Amino acid sequence: MIKEISKYIPTNSIDLVGEILVKNPISIKVVNQRATKHGDFKVLRNGKTQITINNNLNKYQFLLTLIHEIAHFETFRKSRRVKPHGIEWKRNFQYLMLPFLQPTIFPNSLLPYLANYLKNPKASTGSDVNLSRALLYYSETSTNNYIFELEVGTLFNYKNKTYKLGKKRRTRFECLEIKSKKLYLFNQNAEIEIIKNKM
Repeated sequence: MIKEISKYIPTNSIDLVGEILVKNPISIKVVNQRATKHGDFKVLRNGKTQITINNNLNKYQFLLTLIHEIAHFETFRKSRRVKPHGIEWKRNFQYLMLPFLQPTIFPNSLLPYLANYLKNPKASTGSDVNLSRALLYYSETSTNNYIFELEVGTLFNYKNKTYKLGKKRRTRFECLEIKSKKLYLFNQNAEIEIIKNKM
């Protein structure tokens, strides 16, 4: 399995990932980009398990997502009746990620954000604005514009639709889709394309 995914992860992480996959034999599929998630872990109808990861992630996002999902597999294997991102998953994720926190694998600029995130990892790296922004810096397709940086009233494009930024609700922003007039909630670190300044 490591041969199929080696081109998606940092070169110096290949051996470590290979060791993990020997202990955790699981099917891994690289799939086209999905808007709502970077990866997932699922138990198939035949009882086998599978991880899918988006093909548009940069190598650091891909590695982090891969270990995130392997931690789900490890948690499922040990104890099937636990919360998806509960304490058992957090501990498995932290344990699996620790050997990768080195400058030969992740750039020094990312390591402090990763270390901070791993103190209490959440269901998505998207919940950590600073880590998400640091990771997106290494994405070739990144526009480097984020919802949380905008002023209320700013118009922006997201997936070929135009929205107007509204007020913030805890960790998400209300955004009005201009054409349908429907209100949507956006993650605070959603990457968008600004088309006009505040009017």
